Amino acid sequence: MSETLFRIGQIVPSSNTTMETEVPMFMNRYARQRGGVRFTFHSSRMRMKHVRKEELAAMDADSHRCAAELADAPIDVAGYACLVAIMAMGPGYHRTSEKTLSEIAVREGAGFPVVTSAGALVSELKREGFSKVSLLMPYADELAKTVVDYIEAEGIAVVDYKNFCVTDNQEVGRIPSERLMSALDDLRTDGADAVVLSACVQMPSIAALDLARARLGMPVTSTAECTSRVMLRSLGLDVHPMTSLEAAE
Repeated sequence: MSETLFRIGQIVPSSNTTMETEVPMFMNRYARQRGGVRFTFHSSRMRMKHVRKEELAAMDADSHRCAAELADAPIDVAGYACLVAIMAMGPGYHRTSEKTLSEIAVREGAGFPVVTSAGALVSELKREGFSKVSLLMPYADELAKTVVDYIEAEGIAVVDYKNFCVTDNQEVGRIPSERLMSALDDLRTDGADAVVLSACVQMPSIAALDLARARLGMPVTSTAECTSRVMLRSLGLDVHPMTSLEAAE
């Protein structure tokens, strides 16, 4: 049986160690389940070490260079793998970023769709009909509130959230699943349609999704899962409803 090859590009912070693990984990499982497709993964990096507004703004400007670099590959879709960098730029900025980076790709002669993690989270929550959510995230208080405000500006109510106040992005990537599971004990989920186990693409979460679903008895997703799902859909591939998918192996 012949396979269709898709090249998956990612624009990632230089200190991110999670998305180049979790996106392949999710997509390779999808390929095993579906058959007939195969993925390769390619990244360009933006410099960022600490999750602070000034570093996030400088990093976002660098995303333009990354889009041009990925166009040299070329790739079939690009994922901008930093939720908070987009949200820190103001309400609705994911639309501006996706348009700008897509235009750069076209200018470089290799047009491809661009998916931002911020836009993917919002669009997948809406697609699944989740209008009220509870969140876990690693950010300091000010940026955590920025994330809440951004999501609510998109018409999705945040019932409750817990943030871990971790600003060193390397440390964010080392937050263990046990800490997320423990935080669920103090997260208010009554009235929520779903829980976002990680409203951050650096805080690892995909391996814990099924555990959280079993504990809470309700839909649980993550930004990494949503980003992967939207990238697959942008390639014209079918994606099952979120609640029917198993956690990544």
